Amino acid sequence: MLLINLFLVTLFLAYCNGGNDNFKGVATLFGSRTCSYQTAILWSTFTTFAGAVTATFLGNTSIKIFLGKGLVPNTIANAPEFHLAVAIAAGLTVLIATFMGFPISTTHSLIGAIVGAGLIAIGLKVNFAALVGSFILPLLVSPVIAILLGGLIYSISTYINYKYNLIINRKIADTCHFISAGIISFARGFNYTPKVVSLILIIEYFSIQGAMITVAIAMALGGLLNSQKVAITMSEKITSMNHTQGLSANLVTGLLYITSNYFGLPVSITHLSVASIFGVGLIGKKSNIRVFYQIFLSWILTLPTAAVIGGITYRLLQG
Repeated sequence: MLLINLFLVTLFLAYCNGGNDNFKGVATLFGSRTCSYQTAILWSTFTTFAGAVTATFLGNTSIKIFLGKGLVPNTIANAPEFHLAVAIAAGLTVLIATFMGFPISTTHSLIGAIVGAGLIAIGLKVNFAALVGSFILPLLVSPVIAILLGGLIYSISTYINYKYNLIINRKIADTCHFISAGIISFARGFNYTPKVVSLILIIEYFSIQGAMITVAIAMALGGLLNSQKVAITMSEKITSMNHTQGLSANLVTGLLYITSNYFGLPVSITHLSVASIFGVGLIGKKSNIRVFYQIFLSWILTLPTAAVIGGITYRLLQG
């Protein structure tokens, strides 16, 4: 029964992840009115699912060892109760943020849940040095880089257009924008599906391929049914944007996300996407600093929120 509950809760986490994350790759498409919300979410769902399916057949070796390892001893990290507490806490944290319209990192929710459950399991023996490398530094550094690059890329493109009266064919620009959004969503599906599936690797009754496809479906449903509030925040509340700004932000997000994954750097697509959108808005003097501060605060609160829920849940499961 415990393993069945773990499987169901992992699907819940995947659903919540889809609701909060699936729109991030296409937020600039809708924000710049390159396409409608329906078209954007369908394109995101298709490309994210394609990335997940590709991971199913090519990414078995990329399924990361459960994220608890490195923060807590393997004997704790491999326990079904620990997996269940982490999945519940991370899922609830992401769900709360989604209902409030805040785009947050599912990975950081998982890390927070691991820390909370780990503190209950082994006290202060949790590896806090690993926590700094996987949460604190990426949280502080990656948004700054994305903001600077977003502003730089948009400034360069604006200067070139002004200096040389370069008029880019609108259809070509829109095609590039759709491709960039599709690549980001594909990469997210390819990388996040194995990460969620790693929670249920201890269940021997499911094949890896079957588990990954099921998780991918849950993520897709979450994106289709529960993305609206996060979509509005990212597409409209951070800044208003034109087509050039939207494409510039997406290029920065895609470049940084793919590069960081290639080098194994622990960055969040949430941080990159939000920060790059904010960066292009700063150059256009249209960014809503108050909204960005609210989102940044939600990033800071992600870990302690997930930690509290994870600790309480693990304690209840022990009882």
